Amino acid sequence: MAHQAGRSTESWVIWDRFIREGKIEPGALGLELEASWRRCKAAGVDPLAGRSTLALGSAAFAALAERKQDLIRVAKPFMENLYSLVAGSSFVVLLFDEQGYLLEAVGDQDRILASQDLNLNKGALWAEGEVGTNGAGTPLVLGRPFQVSGAEHYCQKHHRWTCSGAPIVDPRGKTIGLLDMSGPVDETHIHTLGLVMAAVEAIQHELELGQKNQELTLLNNRLSSILLTVTDGVLVLDVDGALTQINPVAERLLAISSPQAAGKRMTDLIQDLGPIRELLEWGQEFLDRELELKSGRGAIQCIVSGKPILDEGGVLKGAVLFVNPINRIKRLINRFSGAQATFRFEDILGQGGVLQRAVQLGQLASANESNVLLTGESGTGKEMFAHAIHNQSERRKGPFVAVNCGAIPRELIASELFGYQDGAFTGAARGGRPGKFELASGGTIFLDEIGDMPLEQQIALLRVLQDKTITRLGGDRSFLVDVRIICATHKDLREDIRKGTFRQDLFYRLNVSMIKLPPLREHPEDIPELLEAFVHKFAARRGISGLRIDPSVIDILQGYAWPGNIREFQNVVERMIHSVQGTALSMSEIPEEILHPSESLSPAAVPGFSCPVRTQGPASLREQLMAEEREKIQTCLRASKGNMTRAAQELGMARNTLYRKLQKLGL
Repeated sequence: MAHQAGRSTESWVIWDRFIREGKIEPGALGLELEASWRRCKAAGVDPLAGRSTLALGSAAFAALAERKQDLIRVAKPFMENLYSLVAGSSFVVLLFDEQGYLLEAVGDQDRILASQDLNLNKGALWAEGEVGTNGAGTPLVLGRPFQVSGAEHYCQKHHRWTCSGAPIVDPRGKTIGLLDMSGPVDETHIHTLGLVMAAVEAIQHELELGQKNQELTLLNNRLSSILLTVTDGVLVLDVDGALTQINPVAERLLAISSPQAAGKRMTDLIQDLGPIRELLEWGQEFLDRELELKSGRGAIQCIVSGKPILDEGGVLKGAVLFVNPINRIKRLINRFSGAQATFRFEDILGQGGVLQRAVQLGQLASANESNVLLTGESGTGKEMFAHAIHNQSERRKGPFVAVNCGAIPRELIASELFGYQDGAFTGAARGGRPGKFELASGGTIFLDEIGDMPLEQQIALLRVLQDKTITRLGGDRSFLVDVRIICATHKDLREDIRKGTFRQDLFYRLNVSMIKLPPLREHPEDIPELLEAFVHKFAARRGISGLRIDPSVIDILQGYAWPGNIREFQNVVERMIHSVQGTALSMSEIPEEILHPSESLSPAAVPGFSCPVRTQGPASLREQLMAEEREKIQTCLRASKGNMTRAAQELGMARNTLYRKLQKLGL
């Protein structure tokens, strides 16, 4: 204590000369104190001033205390412990924010306020530039613990006090406050600053723990949110392979609640434990393994991925499994690979009686789950009808998988339809592959050209129809598949049954709802509507608008037998649009094979064709139309007095087109 008093007397002499003369002997005062005094002098701080009155108003302080509530909450117990060491004395323990505003005070303030002219009210500003060198403002400027004793204070009213302050920093190293213990000079101990520093270190440690707890709480909340919202089933295992936690998706998948799942072992849930065992014993993660999961509703084929859980020392503590029912994966695959039906009944053009009868039958078939057999010549729109039936059925949200049985090599059709296991045959993909029936589960499979399916696969298809199960090639387990079957053929299946190339029992299984699609020659009244739609479609692709259709074109197209049906009709219209040069689609754009159909493609030459008898054949009709066109062109040329440009404009065609027609007509 005597040392402190001697130090204070010496400092007073130095202070007095600095205040009177502005001078300090070199080395008489520490560099940091000297720099502080000079800052205070430059800031205009009055060393002889009375009580400082600068403080925050009640509302402003309330807002500051709200922002600093965590610091106040953590620091208050340590301030009380620190004060307990000097209880009964005139010491006070003070907490400031990073700007020097007083946040909290612990001590015998009544005794201090009664004897000294100090401002220890909450919200008072103790910044160095406001009240001079002191144990709060100066350590904040220096950024380190600092003690100011007696006459080392710049303001005379603080000379009876020793103030020991240390900044408080957060885990990122940012100053967020300051702790100060102040008392009479003659009662200050040599270790006072050390006590303050120890308290600050404890406060900082507590703040760091609090932040880590907040981070852990936030992380736990995020993980809980992920577990609750993720679309995968999540199963958390301990190192012994027992369940510790599952998310709601896994609860629905296993048909048990999370409390019921706790402690349940994986040996009760998964048949093939190889990947799980390697995961728990060696920390060997695995991705997208197809495993069978046992649930309260039976076995479920799932795609499973597993990852180990390690502590900070790398010790294996458990594992987490991500589980997805394979049916959901297949639906996603179908969704993004285009396995969806695109056409609807309203997309089917034509109002002819025979066509509308087929549409009505298709709509009736959409209302039930029966198998459908679509028959008709090639190009009549069987796949379009299959799309429409699916899209109007209860399965419209499920996949639509189309398979052309005639386009798959005979030796591959089984693996294509029913899938195969790993190693089922040479060249099989590793891990196996699901077949079209599995991919179509929950929706519709369209088997086009069913009449071309080999007999041995007809037997397998019959079993699917009877049992609703499939067995992969090379596998020994059957899978339930929920699939509606729509088949199509251009063949006469009854004739194939007589020949022995199609099974009679399979025919009766498929032929629950049979819809015969009419060939285009049986409803030529729909050709104008079809022509208009296709012309608009293909003209738009070429950037042509307002293209007029010559009535003679419709007559020619209606007089043709169309052995390729709508598919052929569409291709012909597209070819005509590519060759048109004027503003009208005329006879000059009609392909030669339509104007002069060969005997090989005439209705009489194609088995099963029955063309309505017309009073005028295509050849004579063509001659009549050409004569009419010749007369029309000659009339325009006479009226324009041979002006080709004016005649072409009158006829609605390009001049080059008019020249070609003149040459073709022999004019």
